[in-house]
Amino acid sequence: MPNLLRPHGGGKLKPLLLEGEALAAERARAGSLPQLRIGSREKGDLIMLGIGGFTPLDGFMTRADWEGVCEGYRMASGMFWPIPITLSAEKPQVDSIKVGAEIALIDAENGEALATMKIAEKYSIDKARECKAVFRTDDAKHPGVAMVMGQGEMNLAGPVKVLSDGGFKAKYGALFMTPAETRAEFTRLGWSRVAAFQTRNPMHRSHEYLAKIAIEVCDGVLVHSLLGNLKPGDIPADVRTEAISILVEKYFRPGTVIQAGYPLDMRYAGPREALLHALFRQNYGCSHLIVGRDHAGVGSYYGPFDAQAIFDTQVPKGALEIEIFRADNTAWSKKLGRVVMKREAPGHTDEDYIDLSGTKVREMLGKGIPPPPEFSRPEVAKVLMDYYRSIGG
Repeated sequence: MPNLLRPHGGGKLKPLLLEGEALAAERARAGSLPQLRIGSREKGDLIMLGIGGFTPLDGFMTRADWEGVCEGYRMASGMFWPIPITLSAEKPQVDSIKVGAEIALIDAENGEALATMKIAEKYSIDKARECKAVFRTDDAKHPGVAMVMGQGEMNLAGPVKVLSDGGFKAKYGALFMTPAETRAEFTRLGWSRVAAFQTRNPMHRSHEYLAKIAIEVCDGVLVHSLLGNLKPGDIPADVRTEAISILVEKYFRPGTVIQAGYPLDMRYAGPREALLHALFRQNYGCSHLIVGRDHAGVGSYYGPFDAQAIFDTQVPKGALEIEIFRADNTAWSKKLGRVVMKREAPGHTDEDYIDLSGTKVREMLGKGIPPPPEFSRPEVAKVLMDYYRSIGG
């Protein structure tokens, strides 16, 4: 039997989603509790708590946890954690809730009860301080900063009992896999070395190349696509996952790739988000995370390889068991007629490359121009062109 990495913290997976009679009873009880409506970001975090993706957390963080994570990448317990997992609300509503009380957390979009929560602490935070720590900026144009600054002014901490997967299974079917499910599938396939490929975009030729490089030294690759909210202009999850499915079917060796999705919203926190991506991929059973240029970045807020360097500077020995594959700049080599890592292509000048960029591809698609084969496989390009035509773009 293959030996997969232990979940973060060294224990067992800790899914907080109730089942069976316990779920039915807690759902009924939730109807009698005071309600707090939560937005998309908190919902994604809550569902990750529910499925065990945020093992070993048992709920939303305290002020001591928040401060420790912001300033030193550690919770009050000493557990390594790179980004605060917090629940915010407006002060008048928080004032009406007593410490020790229980509340129901309600999906703001559809009114569904997502969880119950016992309030352990109420506290205020310095949002600008969090933004500077997590995003390295408090510029309101940064989408992650805008998200934090738009949250309620108070935080609530405490353990949760999760009542729903938030509709992700109904919407995405088999694509929505829990950490227990990916671990079971890796075990079924006999995989122990599994590389996670994080994506919020369709895979272009450079991404395909990086995944295939990882397959050479691993048993397989988990193409793990974000299913939560993105910034305006990014390609929706259903379109992205369709394009990826076609790419995997036609251009990868059978039995080497699993595509799955996870429920978080994108934070665009660059290096810190790369750490979080590694941490929860360990929970999903992966041994490696592919970290390339500008991982989880946006604009020019981070250096192109800051998300690699942070693993050297901020992860204490033993804090994470998962390792990273460091991907260099990739480009299409006119000389070789294929995608290469520039560091492994001696004798090339800048004129010998066609640089590959998801941003360039989106720009072309938005103008109705099919991406050239050096950028995108034709079957993938067709899916994307059909999408842009459907939105009149």
